[in-house]
Amino acid sequence: MSLLVDIQRSLGRFRLAARFEAPEGVTVLFGRSGSGKTSVVKSIAGLLAPEKGKIAVDGRMLFDRAAGVNVPVHKRRLGYVFQDSRLFPHLSVRENLTYAARVGGRGARQPDEVGALLGISHLLDRRTHALSGGEAQRVAIGRALLSEPDMLLMDEPLASLDGPRKAEILPYLETLRRETGLSILYVTHNMAEVARLATHIVLIDEGRVLRSGAPEELLTDPDMVRVLGIRDAGAVLSATVAAQPDDGISELTVSGGRLFLPAVDAPVGAKLRVRILAQDVILSRTRPEGISALNILATKVLAVRRGEGPGVIVQLQAGDDRLLARITRRSADALHIVEGAECFAVMKSVAVSQTDIAVGLQSGL
Repeated sequence: MSLLVDIQRSLGRFRLAARFEAPEGVTVLFGRSGSGKTSVVKSIAGLLAPEKGKIAVDGRMLFDRAAGVNVPVHKRRLGYVFQDSRLFPHLSVRENLTYAARVGGRGARQPDEVGALLGISHLLDRRTHALSGGEAQRVAIGRALLSEPDMLLMDEPLASLDGPRKAEILPYLETLRRETGLSILYVTHNMAEVARLATHIVLIDEGRVLRSGAPEELLTDPDMVRVLGIRDAGAVLSATVAAQPDDGISELTVSGGRLFLPAVDAPVGAKLRVRILAQDVILSRTRPEGISALNILATKVLAVRRGEGPGVIVQLQAGDDRLLARITRRSADALHIVEGAECFAVMKSVAVSQTDIAVGLQSGL
């Protein structure tokens, strides 16, 4: 289910002028707070009317200012998940789900099925005030699913949750896309969520779309580091579980060689996405010997970006994948790190946390 957005609107001094196309999959609308992300999603949902432009889902026109088309919210067939769950407090979990199925659903899914999908079957008879933040958000997602939408809109659904609750719900979001096949427009300013979920990224800043494309391209573009954030700069690699030894280290294959990570809960042959931060990559001009780091990939320098400070961002080619390394200017000069140079990227296994590994979702899928 594809999405076309080409809209303009003035909001006080802020000017929104966003144009992008989102293919099937999980499109992440990424930008800093105040960049216009929520205004875009509200416009798609019909909660905000643009002054100019068009919005279409799979060719079905939802809004066209010139043609006088503005489909009402309840007829747009879009599921909306807000930052807060917005559940009906006087109803049980089951009643919340059943309400959505009755009012907006077309009968394809049932509350029990959605409950199993999102791990909330044991909560169906519980009142919503007794739910944790993560549980409430899963119920909210289930309610949106039971409205039988053509597409899900998720506006920073994890923003109000703490770290453990985010880690709890992310696997369910991965399962949601994998099991339902629904296209999702996911809004966030959290790079970890981008790396785990996105099959397509739209970068927005000050109301305008800067770029859009596949995660493996945008996240490793050194010219995008300013927008993405220097501390969050990094790459997303597609990997396959090659072996599960009994020493607690999983062996993965990537296009450039092998990666060794703390035990991943996935069988041999499973497809993964692995996020590797630029700040966790060390460069060496020769293959290191006698070091504790297990991950060593042969690479070629594609680009070097020097900022005003002491840091340098280096873009690397490792097999078919691209990596980023963040090193000091002094190190870059001492090692003669220039475009075309061959070097080795070194990464500690423990530098990659479980929250940076997505099971069953690879870039471009």
